[in-house]
Amino acid sequence: MRISFFPLTIFCLVILSCKDNFSETEVPLDHYKLEAGFELEVVAAEPLLKAPVAMDFDAKGRIWVAQMPGYMSDMQGSEEDEPIGSIRILEDLDEDGIADHSKIFMDSIVMPRALAHVYGGLLYAVPPNLWFVEIEDDKPVNKVLVDSIYAVEGNPEHQPNALELNIDNWIYNAKSNFRYRRHKGKWLKEPTTFRGQWGMTHDNFGRLYYNDNSRILLGDYVLPNTLINNAYFTPKASVDKLLTTDQRVYPVHATSVNRGYAKGVLNADSILVNATAACSPLVYRGGSFPKDYAENVFVCIPEGNLIKRTLLNFKGDSVIAKHAWENREFLTSTDEGFRPVSLKNGPDGSMYVVDMHRGMIGHHAYLSPYLKEKTKTTRIDTIVDFGRILKIKHQNDKTTLITDFNTLSANELVSLLTHKNGYIRDRAQHYLIYKELTQVTNEVKDLAINSKDRLGQLHALYVLEGWSALSFDILTNVMENAHTDVAAHALVLSKKYVSAEYIDSAVAIFKTIGSRKNITLDVYLGNALGPWMGLEEDKFKPIFLEVLKRRQDNATVTEALLSGLTNIDSLMYANIMAIGELRESEFAHKLGKSLENKRNGKLNAIYTRKTINEDNRTSGAKMFYQICASCHGANGQGIEGLAPPLMGSEHVENVERLALIILHGLEGPVHVKGEEYNLNLAMPGLIRNENITDKDIADIISYVSNAFSDEPKSLRRKRIGELREIKSKTGMEFTEEELKALDE
Repeated sequence: MRISFFPLTIFCLVILSCKDNFSETEVPLDHYKLEAGFELEVVAAEPLLKAPVAMDFDAKGRIWVAQMPGYMSDMQGSEEDEPIGSIRILEDLDEDGIADHSKIFMDSIVMPRALAHVYGGLLYAVPPNLWFVEIEDDKPVNKVLVDSIYAVEGNPEHQPNALELNIDNWIYNAKSNFRYRRHKGKWLKEPTTFRGQWGMTHDNFGRLYYNDNSRILLGDYVLPNTLINNAYFTPKASVDKLLTTDQRVYPVHATSVNRGYAKGVLNADSILVNATAACSPLVYRGGSFPKDYAENVFVCIPEGNLIKRTLLNFKGDSVIAKHAWENREFLTSTDEGFRPVSLKNGPDGSMYVVDMHRGMIGHHAYLSPYLKEKTKTTRIDTIVDFGRILKIKHQNDKTTLITDFNTLSANELVSLLTHKNGYIRDRAQHYLIYKELTQVTNEVKDLAINSKDRLGQLHALYVLEGWSALSFDILTNVMENAHTDVAAHALVLSKKYVSAEYIDSAVAIFKTIGSRKNITLDVYLGNALGPWMGLEEDKFKPIFLEVLKRRQDNATVTEALLSGLTNIDSLMYANIMAIGELRESEFAHKLGKSLENKRNGKLNAIYTRKTINEDNRTSGAKMFYQICASCHGANGQGIEGLAPPLMGSEHVENVERLALIILHGLEGPVHVKGEEYNLNLAMPGLIRNENITDKDIADIISYVSNAFSDEPKSLRRKRIGELREIKSKTGMEFTEEELKALDE
């Protein structure tokens, strides 16, 4: 069989035109430095794009982009709620390999933040909703609401995102504890471990990786959702792990960072020392970079105008990360507009970079006075009408692209399950499932059982899972004969087949796997045994205890064993307490704690959390703009004749005094930094407003302290309740003298 290929038809920048000849605008890359042996290309830029934040490829290899121009278009984020976002399709109409057209797929939406081509349509997030639409002639049709509480309205830095389709056929999200899939026409939503902040990726095995602002790389040691079967146990040693303690970054110039005044943030040359806005890691799986780049993780460091390369070391029960170099990065730039916010493996094996190309990328609720003042000089807040997609390829790469996934036959898709490019394998798996191409079931079974290509076997197993065409016989065959990684997945999948019919077969294969004493297999064997013990404890308990005794000091294995116990946890605790060598083990301690949680009805938080609550500084910012900004100014500089400045005010730095002022009010004269403000006006307190709660006051204090002082502070709600009872001499507004007297 022969599959058609053609050179990759994607994209640089041109000005939109209806003429046959397109005028292309070049974006210079003189200020960018890339690792030797690689090439950097601009594949799309303004005016085709404006503030892109996420991208994906369709069946033809075209780039689809979610654009968020409302995010920090000014220092106050004043367009954040405006319907000016869009999802666009980039096209190459003159077929020169450069994008020359930007087609609107969906317009007039508020802050779209994620998209994924799945199930023949587009899954996309526009807070608070997660939507799915089918596509006809590049237009949305048959819109379906997948989740009405996907992302609560609030700070876009803290809303779910990513929509990462993993090998297990589930779609995972950063800043979320839910996963999604469509099965037999119905959308499913399940709890999962809470992970990361912005962006998510997976390796060839199916482990997930993510990060947050100050931690460059986090990840799971184990496959997702394997350690949460016991609802009263929360795994901590094997999920959401910091993979490297090294948070150093190496920008090539002094960048503008939010807390640059704080000790240790900048070095003597005013260059950023550690990451402060790390996001969007990507496990490179493209197959076109040199071999030592396979499954490296690339991380966006937008505040440093760079992309970092990190190496992974797989230990079977853990993953360790180490940065590729000291004192240099994979890609750096002196262009302070370069803001890499997302990375993608491409159909051609290249790595694609979503460059938001915006000066201010920190949300206004978090901006420090230091950065606000610095911005007056740098004027980076004026970088707003830009946006780019970059492509990184190896200079020796000659890879070509598959024509159109929609035109490939079922047999052609099966052959692509062993492709060197992980993106191609993922797509082939997904197309076989959602198109229900079950006429090649025998071919897929043969690949799952007999192939020597372990990655192809993994994808074949999950094609069968997606078709509901697996069997326990197939899984036992794989467990016995396949590579360790494939056998581990077979163990995970076998938990769906727990029944009396398979007890003898399960005992036999589990004994075989246990005899190998392989650390990876012990993790997943230990996890699989619990449900079987619920059927026939006496037959499976010896295998369970063998694994436990062998790995009782291994936190990942013990968590895997424990998480598999549900209905027989009390019985197993009694058994463990009767074994002297295990009575004081960490497993016994964790199992006892799990039983205590069960008695008290204390569930793993993922089973009780429905949405992610808005953070307090964002809530405080909203209330500040509604209540306070009309007098004090949006930037805290005060308004002549109305109110004194808050920026740098001693009354802001003393948060208890600030709480008293907000609660009870203040009458003049007032001094700020030695200057007197006698406005013959009194600021009214909020205490008489029954709709303003102690939490509201605390949120306002968190925002004001962060926005207008160099030492952000907060105040507990309990203390605010106590301060409500402290009155001025008149019972009305405080005077400055009275407030100072309370400090003494």
